[in-house]
Amino acid sequence: MGTTKGGSRTGAGRPRRGTGANAGRPHAALALPGVLFFLFFAALPMVLAFCLSFTEWNGLGNPRPAGLANWRKLFDDDRLTQSLTVTVLLTVVSWAFQTVVSMLLGVWAAGRQRNRAILSAIFFVPFLLSSTAISLLFYALLDPNFGIIHGDTLGSTNGAFLAIVFVGGWQFIPFHTLIYQGGARQIPEVLYQAAAIDGAGRYRRFFSITLPQLRNTATTSGVLMVVGSLTYFETVLILTQGGPGTDTAILPYLMYEAGFKSYDFGYASAIASFLVVAATALSLLLVRLSGFGTMRSTREGM
Repeated sequence: MGTTKGGSRTGAGRPRRGTGANAGRPHAALALPGVLFFLFFAALPMVLAFCLSFTEWNGLGNPRPAGLANWRKLFDDDRLTQSLTVTVLLTVVSWAFQTVVSMLLGVWAAGRQRNRAILSAIFFVPFLLSSTAISLLFYALLDPNFGIIHGDTLGSTNGAFLAIVFVGGWQFIPFHTLIYQGGARQIPEVLYQAAAIDGAGRYRRFFSITLPQLRNTATTSGVLMVVGSLTYFETVLILTQGGPGTDTAILPYLMYEAGFKSYDFGYASAIASFLVVAATALSLLLVRLSGFGTMRSTREGM
């Protein structure tokens, strides 16, 4: 291998093309299948639903233009305020419940012991079941006549609400536990070793090291929880059907009633479009407030 004047390498020592800022990055064409899938199964239906919200359609024949009638009906509907309140409350309570439990389980499951690996696999089983099957299971368990819990749990406002929170958490906590488990295992072990030398106990290490290092993981999990809570449907439909009365009639259930009970698909599309805008705005707000968008490291704790 030769060198030129000034010490630059030539021949076999010449730098390879492609090294630099873009080195190691996959080609943009690899994202094409995912982009097409998103456009066809997500973006296009949302656009069609938004267009349908400006029409009057009962599911038969051709939609007729209705202008802003459906949107005026939406904001004049007294049920919107109640449904929005129930939806927000369900989202907040579900987020708090699932975050606390999944974070503790995830940190515990980050251990290397064999029994923890086995239990982690068992904990993940509920996430593999469908929401419909889980809702039917708990509906049978909470039956006032034949269930294992005495009393009409689903017949009271607080009981029905807490049942929805618990059933949703029972299904999705394993998924978020897996996220926290991965985040906890990325925390450098040297931080815990230094804390142990300084005499920090288990709880002090959790609140001073583990919890701060999981802030980005908590943001990711939180956004998924919020979006998932805003789109609850099967659980409410099977467990409570919006009852007792309309105390658990969340926005997706209101959309279902408008579309498949009243056959007012234009109004149902307006509710769906409003829900998409609200969920997107709330997710962006969470990302902005948490500072997640400014994160540069690909590993927790680095």
